[in-house]
Amino acid sequence: MVFKFKKFNIEQDNCTMKVGTDGVLLGAWANVEKANSILDIGTGTGVIAIMLAQRATEAKVSGIEIDEVACTQAQQNMNGSPYADRLTAELSPIQDFAKLSRDEFDLIVSNPPFFSGGTFSENQDRNSVRHTVKLSHGDLLMAVQKLLSKTGKFCVILPYLEGLRFQEMAKNYNLFCTKTTEVKPKKEKSVERLLLQFERKEKEITIDQIVIQKEARNDWTKEYIELTGDFYLKM
Repeated sequence: MVFKFKKFNIEQDNCTMKVGTDGVLLGAWANVEKANSILDIGTGTGVIAIMLAQRATEAKVSGIEIDEVACTQAQQNMNGSPYADRLTAELSPIQDFAKLSRDEFDLIVSNPPFFSGGTFSENQDRNSVRHTVKLSHGDLLMAVQKLLSKTGKFCVILPYLEGLRFQEMAKNYNLFCTKTTEVKPKKEKSVERLLLQFERKEKEITIDQIVIQKEARNDWTKEYIELTGDFYLKM
């Protein structure tokens, strides 16, 4: 099934994790100001990388992916986008990429694995993506510490409790949360996700909130339309 955005399409039949709200939120939210070089860790379909290329019109965007089939499809999606000359997908574990790379990035993003325990699913591919098996949060933070430029930003999206733990863990790698957006599916619901921005220099955290939809299904709030409206085809 092809997921159609306003300016590009995403083929996703060969990717375990399909296009979802989390990825779109991160791609629309991450701060691209002064970002000339961008890295998407665990690029999957390539959707976040392509969104960032749309927003940061001069930036070169690299996607790193451990799964060979997904990496191939991500590159195909990138090649089919209007930003193909600024997008690449590389097959590599981020641990190896961080060790070998001499590049620094102004913006690093990741929609990372988030279950550190619990029951494993029968679908091993999906399990590997959703559990922190092949990429622990410690390895992710260690890679970011190596690859992030001096004034760069690192942005992730995580479930609420995992996000709180991740903030605390990041301090051990001298990465400090400077912005948090709490994500609620509806106004009366609890916060389900945290969009988190980290920098090397500690400063006061900016905290805000976004509600995705009103009572009816697909009845989007004004703030969600403002954030993602440049991308969704029917918004």
